[in-house]
Parts: sequence; structure tokens; C-alpha cells
Amino acid sequence: MRWSSWRNCSPLCRRRRRARKSMAAPNGFSRLQIALHWLIAVLIVAAWFTHEGMGRALRTRIETGASGIEGNTLHVWFGGAAFALILIRIVVRMKRGAPEHVPGTSPRMALAATWGHRMLYVLMIAAPALGALAWYGGVRDAGEVHETVAQVLMIVALGHTAVALVHHFIMKDGTLGRMMRAGN
Repeated sequence: MRWSSWRNCSPLCRRRRRARKSMAAPNGFSRLQIALHWLIAVLIVAAWFTHEGMGRALRTRIETGASGIEGNTLHVWFGGAAFALILIRIVVRMKRGAPEHVPGTSPRMALAATWGHRMLYVLMIAAPALGALAWYGGVRDAGEVHETVAQVLMIVALGHTAVALVHHFIMKDGTLGRMMRAGN
């Protein structure tokens, strides 16, 4: 870090930078992080399989003026639960951190993993937020965008799954195992 950028930083900024430097990355994910990962995955798949007829349900909801949780479908409940747990997962990750990439990971693979996870988080937040805007806010266009974002989320999640399986069965580097057993 250049001296000028350190000097121009506020005292709070300096404390945060020192804390980041001193905070060692954990050796693995916590039990809570692992539980949230798999529970969110199950809820996203459940929301995907219960999405049929949501366009009709949304039109009916808007036409009848229903509000609140009145008329919520399983799809809405699954999406809402996933959204709440995703927000909790982000807070836990910010507090606890995440383990470094497994030893031997190339810089390109590390970059792909980092950006792949970022894309998953953005899509996991955007899909239910847009769904809620459509369902509770009555914004039909948000429902259309929600459907597209959810499809992209499923494609990226399937890619994530495929890469995890490649790591487990072909590379045998322990990447998938870190999401199965808690570390320190």
C-alpha cells in the first residue's frame, strides 16, 4: 500500500484495513455456513419446481387487489425463505470470512471461482427481490425480469454444481469436501 493512500485514509478506514490484514482466513466453512449453503440450494430448487402458473397467479392477484401474504403460493414461500437465508448467509460470510482457495489453484481458476460466486450471490439476491416486487408490489414487468433472472440463476447454479463435481471426481482436490465438513 502506498503511503499516500494510507495517510489519506480516515482512522476508521485504517482500523478496518488493519483488522482485514490480521484476520486470518478460516481453514474451512463453519457448520452454519454449510447448513445455509445446502438449505438455500434446496429452497432454490424447490422454488424452481413450483414456479408453474405464477404468471396467472400474479395476474389474478393484481386484478383482485390481494395484498400481504394473502394467496401466497409455495413458490412465494420458498423464494422468500431463500431470500432471508441468503441475506443471513452474506452477513455470516462478512463476519467469519471464507477459506482460501485450495492449494495449487491457478490464478485463473481462483479468479473464475471468485467471480462465479459473486455472480451467484447477485442472482440469488436479484431473483427473489424481483419476485417480491412483482408479487407484493404488483409490478408485472418485475415478474418478467424475475423469470429471466431465475433462469440465469439456475444455469449458473448448474454450472457451479458441475464445477464442484469436476473438482471432486476428476481433480480430487478437496474443494467439494469443504462444503460437506466444517473446518475451524
